[in-house]
Amino acid sequence: MSTTEPLPTETDAWVVDRPGPVGGPGPGPLVWERRPLEPPGPQELLVEVEACGVCRTDLHLAEGDLSPRTARCTPGHEVVGRVLAVGAGAEGFGVGDRAGVAWLAGTCGRCGYCRSGRENLCPDSRYTGWDRPGGYARHLTADARYAYRLPEGPPAEELAPLLCAGIIGYRALERAELPAGGLLGIYGFGASAHLTAQIALARGARVAVFTRAAPARRLALDLGAGFAGDSFDPPPEPLDAAILFAPAGELVPAALAALDRGGTLAVAGIHLTDIPRLDYQRHLFQERTLRSVTANTRADGRAFLAEAARTRPAVHVTRYPLRQADTALADLAADRVTGVAVLVPE
Repeated sequence: MSTTEPLPTETDAWVVDRPGPVGGPGPGPLVWERRPLEPPGPQELLVEVEACGVCRTDLHLAEGDLSPRTARCTPGHEVVGRVLAVGAGAEGFGVGDRAGVAWLAGTCGRCGYCRSGRENLCPDSRYTGWDRPGGYARHLTADARYAYRLPEGPPAEELAPLLCAGIIGYRALERAELPAGGLLGIYGFGASAHLTAQIALARGARVAVFTRAAPARRLALDLGAGFAGDSFDPPPEPLDAAILFAPAGELVPAALAALDRGGTLAVAGIHLTDIPRLDYQRHLFQERTLRSVTANTRADGRAFLAEAARTRPAVHVTRYPLRQADTALADLAADRVTGVAVLVPE
């Protein structure tokens, strides 16, 4: 193990104690605690957290929409930090390097999905902040093979959202198969959507946004969207492709009906409420396609981070001290966050 100074043996972290609603009366699902910190094992990095994005997936985990995979797990999978120690066999990082720890934390590397470049579908895939402790903490360990080298220049709080909101939006955009110069519909306009819109615009697309939050509509127009309406408003013209970021199944029929012939709707979230009954003629005929987006591959992450370095999307950040992670989740649940919430050390 490579290190330059004594390693911490304990850290402070939030854990999901009992999944339930955030922001309500009484104790919430998150508990702040001090816990032992193990040194990095083989192929692992020990990382001191500089910033951690607050993702809607964290909210689903805290509230129980996603069943916990480990007891008292620490959420957070958009982590920017400094490498404090490098475990045996870990490559690509040295002590002091800036590392990004993202959602995909490990795969088997042996199954047909992994061997064919579809590691996001690996049945044994593991995830940061779900299977292993995440970044709502002062420190965490991560598999170096699934971490990203990050540039030194940008502030940590602006890099953090790229590691999930950016990467999953990138994969959703690819899955939507938007034709060159086409009109992309975006349903919901939070952390991932506001980054994806900027990537699409940089590629020469046109963007129409549909969201219930007036501040988000204003942000969409400020970022270059040609249209910003309420969630169920009709588009200005048929959409060539669409992405659903809001975890609201009732928006699926509206988005499909808004598609032009041959258009694709990609559903970007890990959790979605029930989809109402679809009408074949109205919603699916004329070769409209409905498809899901499942996590991402490391190749997606590398490709997106390279594209983001070229296009430099504006990251609209609301900062919260790490000790206020419960407040950040409550604000996210209540649509009080425009752009992305990021936790930073006090």
